[in-house]
Amino acid sequence: MEHQFKREMKTRHLVMLSLGGVIGTGLFLSSGYTIQQAGPFGTILAYLIGALVVYLVMLCLGELAVHNPETGAFHTYAHNYIGPGTGFTVAWLYWLTWTVALGSEFTAAGLLMQRWFPDISVWIWSALFAVLIFGLNAFSVKFFAEAEFWFSSVKVAAIVLFIIIGFGAAFGWMQMSGAEPAPFFSNLTSEGLFPNGITAIFMTMLAVNFAFSGTELIGIAAGETKDPAKNIPTAIRTTVARLIIFFIGTIVILSIFLPSEAAGVVESPFVAVLDRIGIPYAADVMNFVILTAILSAANSGLYASARMLWSLADKETISPVFAKLTKKGVPLTAILFSMLGGGLALLSSVIAPDTVYIVLVSISGLAVVVVWMSISASHFLFRRAHRRAGGEDGDLSYKAPWYPVVPMAAFLLCLASCIGIAFDPAQRIALYCGVPFIAFCYAAYYVRESMKKKRGIKHVQQTKSIQSH
Repeated sequence: MEHQFKREMKTRHLVMLSLGGVIGTGLFLSSGYTIQQAGPFGTILAYLIGALVVYLVMLCLGELAVHNPETGAFHTYAHNYIGPGTGFTVAWLYWLTWTVALGSEFTAAGLLMQRWFPDISVWIWSALFAVLIFGLNAFSVKFFAEAEFWFSSVKVAAIVLFIIIGFGAAFGWMQMSGAEPAPFFSNLTSEGLFPNGITAIFMTMLAVNFAFSGTELIGIAAGETKDPAKNIPTAIRTTVARLIIFFIGTIVILSIFLPSEAAGVVESPFVAVLDRIGIPYAADVMNFVILTAILSAANSGLYASARMLWSLADKETISPVFAKLTKKGVPLTAILFSMLGGGLALLSSVIAPDTVYIVLVSISGLAVVVVWMSISASHFLFRRAHRRAGGEDGDLSYKAPWYPVVPMAAFLLCLASCIGIAFDPAQRIALYCGVPFIAFCYAAYYVRESMKKKRGIKHVQQTKSIQSH
């Protein structure tokens, strides 16, 4: 029996869903990589550029989502305004991004539990967390959204506290560990503004954009949102404002305390900073916060990947079995399949961590930026189509400002981050794997369409042959 999605998400749910998807290992861990590569000052600059990119992309998405509030929206917009092959490819890229992340998040959550329960196998914790996240998604949309609200609240509270403590120690309002003098902003310029050259900023932009990824979840949830014309623009404004405060505030604190040679991805830069300040039990507190962050990101990720599968099936580009909803409006089959993808990614991270897993994660990082490019291009083409059809810009319930500058700038900045990774040996694999994957998706779509057309022609010919006899 077919059912409809329930419009049960409110603005607070949308905001926390988006923040939940964004504030994860990208901020808690990969920010250390950016400081190592671009230096403290360069990292602040890179994150400011990343915040600008997110803001521009979200303006484009806001107009599209209010005009057509549809679940799994990105690929629908790409299908309608760029082309059906692009829509199909964007959907699979976004599904891959999140389902791969599931595997890494369950594994990471299990590893974090080892700090407190070293005798219990990582696999047991990973499996328990997988069951928990599946249950939160499978029960109902309202239940999922409420759980995500509280998951995200813990992270937001921790980040606000971290920023307050960090500024207090930086300006001498709090005593540093070992009676160290307050650093103020000396660390930002101690190695020069750009210790590895200004090009390092462009090389790290993909990692920065990936840290911001998840903001676009507001577009995924548009079809399950109460009063989308009112709630989506409000959620976008609130989310972007909070992200800029949280991310830039956090990155400034990290850059004040961590010289580039002390940063990396082996240890969370948050733990390193709190240790320097001398906060008691800092490692345990941050371990709990990062665990919450990972579970929150997994919760959002399973939601996003399942809705993208549902949307593909709804458009009849994959099996209709994925379009079935339960009485509570949950795409259970799509959730199960996405969990399977997460399980395979988790398995590959154990069996072949230096090959399959790194390839998958590299593709997912590139995939998010390509999806953002598709949102920008869709908005540019949507507004042109709207005008050609005789519509006025004033007719739109929500209108992105400064057209066509906003979609063009968003697209070009995203493209620049894709080109930048070609110069970073550590991230270049994303292009080697991502470009062929995109080509494969396009080829799969057009081969499938060609076969459908041939079957249709054959059916017509057989019908005519029967009629003539």
